Parts: sequence; structure tokens; C-alpha cells
Amino acid sequence: MNSIVASTIEKYRLISSGDIIVVALSGGADSVSLLDIICSFKEKYNLTIYAAHLNHNLRGEEAERDENFCKILCENYDVQLFTKSVDIRAIASGQKISEELCGRNERYKFFNELSDSLDAKIATAHTASDNAETLIYNITRGSSVRGLSAIPPQRGRIIRPLIEVSRGQIEEYCRQNQLDFVTDSTNLTDEYTRNKIRHNVIKTLKDINPQLEQSVSQLSENAREVTDYLNKQAKAALDKCKTQYGFSCQKLLALDTAVLKHSLVLLCESTANLTPEYRHIELMLKVLNNGGAVNLNNEFRAMSKQGIFRIFSVNDNVEFIPVYISEDLRINYNGKAYLITKQDADKDNKNSVSVDLIEQRAVFRTRKEGDKFTYPYRKVTKPLRKVMNEMKIPSEQRDNLLVLAIDNIILWCENIGVSQNGKNNSFKELNIRIKTDV
Repeated sequence: MNSIVASTIEKYRLISSGDIIVVALSGGADSVSLLDIICSFKEKYNLTIYAAHLNHNLRGEEAERDENFCKILCENYDVQLFTKSVDIRAIASGQKISEELCGRNERYKFFNELSDSLDAKIATAHTASDNAETLIYNITRGSSVRGLSAIPPQRGRIIRPLIEVSRGQIEEYCRQNQLDFVTDSTNLTDEYTRNKIRHNVIKTLKDINPQLEQSVSQLSENAREVTDYLNKQAKAALDKCKTQYGFSCQKLLALDTAVLKHSLVLLCESTANLTPEYRHIELMLKVLNNGGAVNLNNEFRAMSKQGIFRIFSVNDNVEFIPVYISEDLRINYNGKAYLITKQDADKDNKNSVSVDLIEQRAVFRTRKEGDKFTYPYRKVTKPLRKVMNEMKIPSEQRDNLLVLAIDNIILWCENIGVSQNGKNNSFKELNIRIKTDV
């Protein structure tokens, strides 16, 4: 098995010389084998090795047994162990999620904290058997092609050196090397979804093909290659479809179906931090074709209007932010960062507002009833609502645009620019310059 793991490490470049590695250690056969193998590579790669154990507090004395086992094991390997105890049942109840998902979230939260503090890679003991179970689980949830990628050998700082060995090979490795390990009693029941897949579905499939894990690993590798290609195509497509207020529906619908669907996935992930399911994609396709809007979750909505498609938060709001011109001001709002800073005047910059017109009661806010905007040079004053109509700003975006105002007098409005009231005709004073996406 050592040769398989060594090949995996080289193939995917999981470990480099001088790496700091934290082994995710549950005490089970998989993680004990991982710790043993990583330690065997210590001199070859000049590694600094730690271990991490999270006590979920779900199994009473058995959970305490596992933690104590990991402490003794790490002492034998002369490896420092980091431990953390969390009440998974209480957290899951508070978040209204399954204990299985909550445990996974808390583990990776713990691992990421250690990775940041130690500048380390996290090695988890996922195997080819886990990969097969994950693929089947993803299929049952209605996953896309990307779901067939299952568990990648590496994601960020998470590495999986055992991803090409089966659970049977792990057990044989433990026998040959006389490695003790503990058994999680919950793995013996069908209480959790993955256990049902492991004990029933996988067993049946292995009766058909004893090399199931190898076949699934090959499929996952092919799916990752396809996904990587789609990522590149979708990112390029989104760049071409981008407009001032979102993405052109016409250009999106002209894309190949596979690229379009993958583009929607990337948009959901980047804008709403949501990995969409099949139903989300289908709903967004309907919106693209027919117009309208659809809620993706309690916070984000996808909308197609006036030929523009966008995903936005329905809860965006901005407090009244007073302007102090003595120092730079940074505002993070609606997914963008704004920098307001004093610079030399520029009469041609529509985002420059004259300093000598700013008072302590000038604020950054969103629009409200009664706001008035005076066109520069034309000196025509209209309700901000009418100005936005004339500028063809999408209606659902209008309440989310940042404005700079004194009472109901608009000095500047995002996507419109400075008003006559915000200009200093002499241009002899310093200005406040407003830049977005800094």
C-alpha cells in the first residue's frame, strides 16, 4: 500500500519538501494508517507533522475512549496532538441541520483554524471506498457532472493521500503492521445515510464488480477533467456575457447548454455562496427564458428583467454612514468595496464630489422617498426615481444603490454619478473620489 500512496502523492503533488502537515485523526483504521504512512515519509520530505482530533460528544464514554486513544498514539509517534471538544447535537439542533452534516462542518472549521495558525496542510484519511460512497450519495441527491468528481485528491490545503486505496487495503495494512485502532460503533449501524450506502449499495455493487473502487476512481478522475474544462469555458463565457448590471440573457442563452448550466453554478457559488442543486438550475433556466424571479434560498434571488440576469441578496441594506473628510473611508456593501478618499479635483470624473460642499450631516445611505437629483450642466432637478427610470437602471437594483446625500438632496448616486449639487464649479478644492470594487 505504501507504493500506491507514494504514487498518489507524486501524481497529484500533494506533498512538497518542508511541508507542515496536520493529520486528521479519529482513531479509526483509516486515520491511524494515514498517520503511520505520513510519518514514514517524514525524512523523505523533511516534514513537520501534527495531528488533530475533534471530540463530537455524541457517543459518551466511547468518544472519550477515542480521544484518549489518539493521545496515546501520538505520544508513541512523538507527534503533537491538537484536540477540541464540541457539542454536535446542540449545534446541529440550533442550526437545524443533521448531526452528520454538522459534524463535518465543525471538523473542517477546526482543521481550517489549525491550517491558518500553523501554515499547514491538512491530511484527511479519505479512501477510494469513501470516494465511491460519496459519488453514489451525490447521484441520489441529483448532482451534476461535477458531483461525479466525488472527493478530489486535493482541495486547497486539504490533501488526501489515501484516496486511491480501498478500505480493504487499509485493514490489511493495519494487520501487516500490527496497528491498533478503535471502531466507531455508529459505523456499524444504518443510522446515517453513508452507512446505508456502505452496508447495502456498495456491497451489492461489489458483488457485480469486485474492483468497484478502482472503477469509480477512474470515473471521478474523468469527471474532474471535464469539470476543470467546463470551469475554464464558463468563466470565459461569463466575462463575455457581463453587462453593467448583470449578465446578458441573450448571450447566456446562446451558450452551449453544458457551459450555460456550469456558468449558473459558478454564479451561485461566487455571488450567493450556494452550490445549486438540479432544481435550482432548472428554475434559473426558466427565468432566463421567460423572465421573472426565483428565490434560491432565504437570502438570495435570481432575476431576469429587461434582458439582464442577476443574482442578488434580498436583505442588502446600508446604515446611514456619516462622512468625515479628515480621513479615508471604506464601505463594504452589497458585495462591493467602496473607497472614499481625498484627492486632487477632477472635473471630468463623475464620481468626484466637492469637499467644500460636504457637511457633517452628509451621509452615505440607500435611496428614500423624496430624494431629488439635479443633472450636472443641464441643472434640471428631478425625483431620483425618475432619473433612475431615464438611466434604465433595473428596478430591483435601485434600492440597493449607494447614495451620498444631505437630507433629500443627492450629491452623488452609484451608477449615475455626481449631481450638480455635488459639484464645485471652480474645481479649486480637494474632492472626495468614490471608487468601487477596490
